[in-house]
Parts: sequence; C-alpha cells; structure tokens
Amino acid sequence: MCEFKVSLNNEIVMEDVIYAKTEDNITVLQDVVGNTTSFKGVKIVEVNVTKTRLILSYI
Repeated sequence: MCEFKVSLNNEIVMEDVIYAKTEDNITVLQDVVGNTTSFKGVKIVEVNVTKTRLILSYI
C-alpha cells in the first residue's frame, strides 16, 4: 500500500495517510490506523506517488 507524508507550508502535518478528500473548503485526511484530521481552507495541489508525498496549500 502507498502511504503519504502530507505537508502544508513546507511542514509535514501528517504521515501514513491513505485517504484524502476535499469538499466544501475542507480537506479530510485519514491515516492507516483510522485517525482523521481536517483542514479548513486548504486544497490538494500535488500528489506524488513515487515520492509518497501529498502537498496542501491554503486557498
């Protein structure tokens, strides 16, 4: 399985992420053990499977 390191403003905010969804200005991330974190006012700007990273940016 592919787990992502998620960064926002060049800072890693979450690791081992397997699920990400942006809807209504809220991005929800979930890790391999089921923990979820929500970010308001951000969007997904890059998903790189090779480097296992997902980059968020403020809207």
